[in-house]
Amino acid sequence: MTETVLILGGTREAAQIAAEFVRDHPDWRVITSLAGRTKEPKPVVGEVRSGGFGGTEGLADYLRAECVTRLVDATHPFARQISRNAKQAARIAGVRLETRMRPPWKNQAGDQWIEVASLEEACDAIPPHARVLLALGSQHIALFASRKDVHFCVRMVDPPEIPLPLPDHELIIGLPGRTVDEEAALLTDNAISHIVCRNSGGDGAYAKIEAARRLAVPVIMIGR
Repeated sequence: MTETVLILGGTREAAQIAAEFVRDHPDWRVITSLAGRTKEPKPVVGEVRSGGFGGTEGLADYLRAECVTRLVDATHPFARQISRNAKQAARIAGVRLETRMRPPWKNQAGDQWIEVASLEEACDAIPPHARVLLALGSQHIALFASRKDVHFCVRMVDPPEIPLPLPDHELIIGLPGRTVDEEAALLTDNAISHIVCRNSGGDGAYAKIEAARRLAVPVIMIGR
């Protein structure tokens, strides 16, 4: 049966799903939707659209207009709003919804996790005079501006369009290191004492967790 599939993407897993669908079902129309936050996203097999839908109704309208028969939510585990919109839009448009949520990382022997439930708790958990690798999306940075006693190393895929509000910081532009050695070198070279990140799961950013384990660097881990 020929299908039109819309994948809500932006993750490595979403790109893999698109590639598998195109490979295994050459008669399907496979569309991957990207939020558009990254200036030069990695290539994705199949059709690609970029930008928001305009909320639940906008997504439902798109599903109907493109005759989508199957909606796959493979977004970031912390992209809660688009996942909520997907559930409601699929119901409104009468489209089958499939959620592909990667499991969270598990605390392993040697990990020094400080587990918190929110960005606010993460900010409060940073000890005075720490040197912190802030591995969060740009939209989550401003909250940490209150910590004038902390030096932040902020890793971002693209340079920020406006100056960051953090009083004491430096930028590290680029993707996470692919190996433990790369991430361990970054932590060592920048004298990082703590990492702040979200429990995103998956393989793409796990090397920093392994590097922190190797170097006994505490990780302030924001849970789902």
